[in-house]
Amino acid sequence: MAEQFPNRQWGSRTNLLSRVATKFAATKAGSWFIRKVTPLDRAVLERTDAKYTILGPIGAPVILLTTIGRKSGEPRTQPLLYVHDGDKLYVIGSNFGQESHPAWTSNLLANPKATIAIAGERISVRATPVDAEKDAIFARFVEITNAYDAYRSRTTRNLRIFALTRD
Repeated sequence: MAEQFPNRQWGSRTNLLSRVATKFAATKAGSWFIRKVTPLDRAVLERTDAKYTILGPIGAPVILLTTIGRKSGEPRTQPLLYVHDGDKLYVIGSNFGQESHPAWTSNLLANPKATIAIAGERISVRATPVDAEKDAIFARFVEITNAYDAYRSRTTRNLRIFALTRD
């Protein structure tokens, strides 16, 4: 069996703050707000190798994913919610329900090698698009926050899901 990924989550997804944040995140205004605070969260995550996130108090499991830009060849880093599955992590390209795929998903399709920061560690990973168990994995994202249902309902595109494994 492959080596397990660390699992660091603080806060609680069942506290009042988390329940309010989840409802807010499902709205268009909430999606806009999260996009605006993403640079701040990225800075906190980078500084702590993803030990801490501004979303931590609400129990949001967040990693930093660094891909190589398919056009620029430069590193591109994005904070993302993830589903932990032992020796796999799953990430989803919801893009808050916007009509275009997030750039990081196209970067992974062009070059599946990436790096994640999680729980104070930086780990080389390989991304594989998920097809077979996509509905079951999507349901696990909805368990984290039902905002994913709202994101999926806002777009006609197929949300890309990737499995990340140690490289």
